[in-house]
Amino acid sequence: MPSLCNTPCGYVLVVAEELDPTADLVVQALNDRRVPVLRFDLARFPQHVTLAAEYDGRRLGWRGELVSGARTARLEEIRAVYYRRPGLPAVSDRIAEEHREWARAQALVGMVQVLSSLPVVWMHHPDVYRACAHKPGQLDIAAVSGLRVPRTIITNDLARARCWAATVGGPLITKPVTAGPLAPSDGMPSILPTRRVDAAELDESLELTAHMLQEWIPKAFEVRLTVVGERMFPVAIHARTTAALIDWRSDYDALEYEPVTIPDPVAGAVRRFMSAYRLNFGAFDFAVTPNGEWVFFECNPSGQWQFISAATGLPIAEAHATLLRGVHV
Repeated sequence: MPSLCNTPCGYVLVVAEELDPTADLVVQALNDRRVPVLRFDLARFPQHVTLAAEYDGRRLGWRGELVSGARTARLEEIRAVYYRRPGLPAVSDRIAEEHREWARAQALVGMVQVLSSLPVVWMHHPDVYRACAHKPGQLDIAAVSGLRVPRTIITNDLARARCWAATVGGPLITKPVTAGPLAPSDGMPSILPTRRVDAAELDESLELTAHMLQEWIPKAFEVRLTVVGERMFPVAIHARTTAALIDWRSDYDALEYEPVTIPDPVAGAVRRFMSAYRLNFGAFDFAVTPNGEWVFFECNPSGQWQFISAATGLPIAEAHATLLRGVHV
């Protein structure tokens, strides 16, 4: 039978939720290139997905099979893994309730660590994601890489926060130290947006947990920079409301998108940031000040880009497919 792909064949594993439109775009781009894909949600393992991995001690590497539905991929023939926010393993009700968390942990580590050991291209590797996912470390790496970052304090000390705010001498913003949804009283999870505050508003509630405060950065516009391998897709986000100007995620209907050019010094610093974390993908958020200076806010190592691609027509999915095929991008 003739080969289905122009480069050495092998499956790309797509490990993602079943209803994930971003993963759908990557799968379509791979299909367009006739690259074999085996897609499954980790939530279907171990009840509906089968793993049989052997290490015989005489030759290096795990060998065996991964079966999902009617499709089978041999571990030694996998060329890349695209791992994007899958669910957690759902174990059988036949397991006693007090043992289910233990069984779920066995399934999670068994699958993910076998896949992690394969010498293939990874995108959103769980270990890399965990290393890069938190804002305090990112700010330090960004500054070391040559990016400007906002003056920042993380504290639960009200007196110290007020003293720090006085040194800033202007408006502040507060944002969560780490991402994660809230569960309000109506049961619907929500994301806490960035909020602009003045020093006079700081009160004793700050002492209840760690809070992150930053100087307010005046913005001409913001930039969502999507990086896939060596390719960069910088897009300006223009906000038409006050809420969107503070945090564009709070009012998507008030946004306009425009591809822009990234300055060479910023691009070089972004590459150093990516190298420090061993990333081959990142969704970076910048403010661009009225005088044209780019200021780093954060990088999401598995951030959304579908809305950027849809609004601009930029070939971000195609860049994913090219990287996962093992072709230099």
